[in-house]
Amino acid sequence: MQQVPAGSERPADLTLDLSAVPPPDREAEPQGFVVEMSAGERIHFLDWRATTASTESAGLPESAELREPDGPRVLLLHGLAQTAWAWTPVVRRLRRLRRVVAMDMRGHGLSDAPTHGYDREQLVEDALAVAEGSGSLGGPDDRIVIAGHGSGAMFAAWTAAALGEHCAGLVLVDGGWEDLAEITEMDPDEFVRSLDEPPEVLASMAAYLADRAGYDPATWDEDQERAARAAVVEVPAGKVVLATRPHVVAASVEAMFSYSPRDVLPAIACPIVAMRAADDEFGTHGAALEQIQDLLATTHRPPIRVAHFPTAGHNLMRYRPAEVTAAILSTGFRNPAAH
Repeated sequence: MQQVPAGSERPADLTLDLSAVPPPDREAEPQGFVVEMSAGERIHFLDWRATTASTESAGLPESAELREPDGPRVLLLHGLAQTAWAWTPVVRRLRRLRRVVAMDMRGHGLSDAPTHGYDREQLVEDALAVAEGSGSLGGPDDRIVIAGHGSGAMFAAWTAAALGEHCAGLVLVDGGWEDLAEITEMDPDEFVRSLDEPPEVLASMAAYLADRAGYDPATWDEDQERAARAAVVEVPAGKVVLATRPHVVAASVEAMFSYSPRDVLPAIACPIVAMRAADDEFGTHGAALEQIQDLLATTHRPPIRVAHFPTAGHNLMRYRPAEVTAAILSTGFRNPAAH
């Protein structure tokens, strides 16, 4: 078993089995679908299920029988002002082993952007509608794994709590265990203002893409460029602006600030995995996670299993896609110790 260095070992540290992670399927492309909510809004998702083309790219004949991957199906939720494409590096590795669906959150990507519906109840309803509409969840015995990044980790936790025994596992990537008001010492309006990009980054599409590539040139590829382009819109003057509209960002941030990990995480029935990056200059994220672990212990709940990445920044799907894939694969079995 190939292990991921995690510094000093703690009881809840997670050892990731990278030998179980396939190489990325570079030829695979998803199909896009929408589910229509009761008020008429359409929520878009990408279904990465196996296709004949992908079996050919794997060296299988065109006539090869396609079989649904084993294990619980997986629903992926992206972070603030991103889209489902942000999960592509992980899905390319995961799709041959699990059925995977990545959704565009309300107001993001190709999902509709109404002026309402960015509260806990509606965001959970959106996620459940995608799970059911994609066929990932529907039968009385169906169970899914949910993974979320950043704000998507918070919304994934809400969804896992609502699913109860129908959630087989929850993976929190780069967040989901913090109270934002406490760790940022901001209010929602201040937080929104802190998200502003420098003018030179938004001066042109070329400048924007160069900035994103510069985060880590080694991981910049066509998938990263597609994800970056999906997050912005080029306006006639040549500048770019966020594709996520201001009212959506503001309402989504309000939802993020309403998230209380102390209330949500102890109420989740399934195993929880957290992936913690190094974007913790003042140690507040780590302290928040330790507080949640202490709370779980006092309520006689299993600890969150944690994978630490001291040299990687926010957006582990880009910087550590194999490790995120391994974390998802570690969840979802009724006897996790057997896998």
